[in-house]
Amino acid sequence: MKVFRSTILAITILICTNNFASAQFLKNIIQQLGNKQTTSTTGTPSAFEIGTALKQALEQGTTKSSDQLSALNGFFGNAAIKLVFPPEAQKVERTLRSLGLNQMCDNVILSLNRAAEDAAGQAKPIFINAVKQMTLQDVTNILLGSNDAATQYFKRTTSVSLAEAFRPVVQRSLDKVGATHYYGDVANRYNKIPFISKVNPDINDYVTQKAIYGLFVQIALEELNIRQNLSARTTPLLQKVFSYAGKNMKGN
Repeated sequence: MKVFRSTILAITILICTNNFASAQFLKNIIQQLGNKQTTSTTGTPSAFEIGTALKQALEQGTTKSSDQLSALNGFFGNAAIKLVFPPEAQKVERTLRSLGLNQMCDNVILSLNRAAEDAAGQAKPIFINAVKQMTLQDVTNILLGSNDAATQYFKRTTSVSLAEAFRPVVQRSLDKVGATHYYGDVANRYNKIPFISKVNPDINDYVTQKAIYGLFVQIALEELNIRQNLSARTTPLLQKVFSYAGKNMKGN
């Protein structure tokens, strides 16, 4: 257990400063901090505090992302992830707009985004559970990996659960905000046009996958922010751990 915690500690200090230390410096840090269980807001952080700080950072980023995207216009007001007509249905949109049915198309787009916003609120417990299940190898890969290493970890471990959780929420949301009706009307209206390829009026899977995609885009932004921006470390423990790591790395 002591080796496990000390290893987490050493790796965490490396990533906190986005730099690599010498082997001797790592050895010194492990010897200095060992397995102490301190919980103060000042002084040298313990290995326990380092591990807790890492989890705080991950939970902070995923929770903030879920909250932002589940708010009104979380998807609709974000050009990077805003839902539009599915690729196979964009010809439908062009055709209907050419017929003067702009409002019908606009209603579809708005309702798809409202459904995604509703679904995003279901993500938090899934991400928190993923954090609790992290192994030492997961920690190592995240801390020494790329700027989106945590995001990639969450993609691997939560995508299936997110899809399962999102689908019923998306369906209820689609029904609640009228998306099923709007998109069904659009698809059915388009399908009545002679000599065209029919489109599937079921939109649930598309919205579910786009909602998950948008969530990971936002999480990647939050991960990068926490790694690079001191002001993003909002808890006393995060500030203590990152501050200590920065001071010690500067002195290396």
